[in-house]
Amino acid sequence: MSSEPPIHGTCAPAYASVRQAFAANFDHGDIGASCAVTVGGELVVDLWGGHRDVAGRVPWERDTIVNVWSTTKMMTALCVLMLHDRDALSIDAPVAEYWPEFAANGKETVLIRHVLGHTAGLPVFDSFVDDIEVFDWQACCARLAGQAPRWTPGDGSGYHAETQGWLLGELVRRVDGRTVGTFFREEVAQPSEIDFHIGLDDRHFERVADVAVLSAQATTPADTALRSLESPTSRRSAGLVNTSAWRRAEMPASNGHGNARAVASAMAPLANDGHLGDRRLLSPATIERCFDVQADGVDRMTGQRFRLGIGYGLNGEGTPLGVNDRTLWWAGWGGSMCVIDVENDLTVAYVMNRMLGEGDIRAAGVIFAAHAARADA
Repeated sequence: MSSEPPIHGTCAPAYASVRQAFAANFDHGDIGASCAVTVGGELVVDLWGGHRDVAGRVPWERDTIVNVWSTTKMMTALCVLMLHDRDALSIDAPVAEYWPEFAANGKETVLIRHVLGHTAGLPVFDSFVDDIEVFDWQACCARLAGQAPRWTPGDGSGYHAETQGWLLGELVRRVDGRTVGTFFREEVAQPSEIDFHIGLDDRHFERVADVAVLSAQATTPADTALRSLESPTSRRSAGLVNTSAWRRAEMPASNGHGNARAVASAMAPLANDGHLGDRRLLSPATIERCFDVQADGVDRMTGQRFRLGIGYGLNGEGTPLGVNDRTLWWAGWGGSMCVIDVENDLTVAYVMNRMLGEGDIRAAGVIFAAHAARADA
């Protein structure tokens, strides 16, 4: 007999299968979670259930938020694309045009789109960064600015799991003057009442779900040369995620806090001609740039075959997450995910507080139920 907890929220009748898939996830190990679907920018599914504490005593509420790991990268990429759209920067320009120190050690040819597409050659630090220095923004950026790329920039991918956050975040700061967290809050979240945060104010701590990390699986770099450089930095955040220091910090690659409603709503402009409500965040031309293939092959870090665009993953043989080639996606360590079907004006998001590893089907079940429902609508 199923022991699934009650599911709360709203679900349009045509998307009942999404509710069923979401409920089934609690038989696959979920403690607490939320899922959301937008069509044409409007929420048609907004569900949550389970518990926000690992002990299973405190219910997951409508306003519960949680660390979504690398799903955060979708918000950070949106900020960079918005600056490109405003002609404040060009994604085809060298990073060093805006960050002169970055040109050191042969990086003058690294373009912003290389960073957005994980082809910049800077997937790891050259030397260990401990749990104190990881919170020192200037020190981490200085380290990356001084490194040499590990391969010819633009020549295939190597997942920049942590480093992309400092690289893109420093670009935003240099160009705009605001941090990514402030830019996102002022330009996206606050005007549209989107409950997503890159750098969390203490007043929100009481509604943050604890993350269960015991089943988290760290990725060992597939490339042996990169493996020799790999340090506990790639696993560090699992031990820090439930700390106040982690929540307060701005880690634009990995420590965004929100729920599925917030993620789906923030990504809806990519499926809605750039519109978020009555505001246009992106032009159709900028959205189209997301589909420019930056890499299509085996990733040096994960060992998986990725087809990567500018800022987002693309539907491909190794990651068949969509029903057409007009699909953008990204996922967070342990299970969170968002898929954007530009052709069908659809966004689907799933976030949770129990991290799982290989064989995790929770997000996929919700996503493909939404695809099927959209096709039948």
